[in-house]
Amino acid sequence: MIAPKSDRAFLSGLRRIAAEDVDIGRAFATHGRPPIRRIDPGYGALLRIMVGQQVSTQSAAAIWKRTTDRLGLAPTPGALLAASDEDLRSFGFSGSKIVYSRALALEIAEGRLDLDQVHRSPDDEALAMLTSMKGIGPWTAQVYLLFALGRADAFPAADIALMIAYQRIKGTKTRPDPKRMAAVAEAWSPWRGSVAHLLWHVYKQPL
Repeated sequence: MIAPKSDRAFLSGLRRIAAEDVDIGRAFATHGRPPIRRIDPGYGALLRIMVGQQVSTQSAAAIWKRTTDRLGLAPTPGALLAASDEDLRSFGFSGSKIVYSRALALEIAEGRLDLDQVHRSPDDEALAMLTSMKGIGPWTAQVYLLFALGRADAFPAADIALMIAYQRIKGTKTRPDPKRMAAVAEAWSPWRGSVAHLLWHVYKQPL
């Protein structure tokens, strides 16, 4: 497995970018050190991220609590496959999330997706393996690399909170779309994930 970057490394990388980008530097000085989010890697982490797609943070937390109350704190593919559709709906899964979570569980259970191989692979290869799975798009894959694998250059450009925070700190009239967000983030490589944590931190602050 490629060793995840430590919190210290994430923050060191952020300081480098803050020294080069005046707006990032100002946001860092104003809002302070962002918390570095970590989750244990594995199917449970992917499932948790999938649950959080296109719903509010509060809704995602509620769905995840109901899920782990029934399936355990780190749900396995077997536990998910053993749950009925009625069970999953009672947790708050939409119809599409039931389909995708089952499909992913089956891919892992039957060995077609080897998460250990994903963890050992460089970012681009890991992203390709994950996004080849039904229901895992670039946002889910990038968030998994960032939170579960500690890859400091992962950047979920389609994340609405990142786009809003970027618009806020740059003072632009329009919010960047995912393509524009990905393009501007290139300047922050290899510490795009560090900047993402700062942007999420900014987003959560009162205006």
